[in-house]
Amino acid sequence: MNQQIILERDGQAATIKVLRPEALNALSRSIVDEMDRLVEEIRADKSIRVLLFYSEENFAAGADIKAMAPCGEEEARAFLFTPTYNKIQALPMPTIAVVGGYAFGGGLELALRCDFRIVAKTAKMGLTELNLGIIPGAGGTVLLPRLVGEAKAKELIYLSRVIDGVEAERIGLANLAVERDELLPTARKLADKLCTRSSLSLAAAKAAIEYGVGHPEVQDACAHEGALWAELFNHHDQKEGMAAFIEKRRPVFTGE
Repeated sequence: MNQQIILERDGQAATIKVLRPEALNALSRSIVDEMDRLVEEIRADKSIRVLLFYSEENFAAGADIKAMAPCGEEEARAFLFTPTYNKIQALPMPTIAVVGGYAFGGGLELALRCDFRIVAKTAKMGLTELNLGIIPGAGGTVLLPRLVGEAKAKELIYLSRVIDGVEAERIGLANLAVERDELLPTARKLADKLCTRSSLSLAAAKAAIEYGVGHPEVQDACAHEGALWAELFNHHDQKEGMAAFIEKRRPVFTGE
């Protein structure tokens, strides 16, 4: 077990935290391997309704460049964080990146894999890999254009531009930019709201959106959405939600 990354639980929410302040929480291969194990643990735990990624001072200042520097092509392929990040993006529960300080390279790519990005106004973010003679390798070139558009993504990536949280919110990279001391409370408030929703409906909505974004054929994506919609009528949460609406009360969802 790598002590530089931990999992904390608080009711129905869980938080993965990197504890490597001396390296600005840069992500080593061993940290990401342990992250992979924690993600599998979270996937199997039905009591966890929301997952946050949060680290003190700095979110993650990218990958461990000193470890990457001597790699050849095969070693570089083995270093890729993509398999773990794919698992994070495929989690059925909502995920929230809580970004303070630096989020560069693989750190920002981790945030891009999350459903929400709550950032400090003073945070510094960028896909700065071209400064190193490489490109983003864990989803950055794929996911950033979805959020900010192709032209802005090319500007940020080609020029290795570093932006603050205020600009990140303005261009659509962040959902919300707040003062640093409000960062974690704001994210926890969002997590609490998400925990009141049906976990089944959230998972279906997430699956429908992910599928729709990746499939340009609108009719195919709508058919997939319709199948997910209809399947929810097999579950208690649908009965409870509609009964609560008719009875003018708040629903109590159980994920069943």
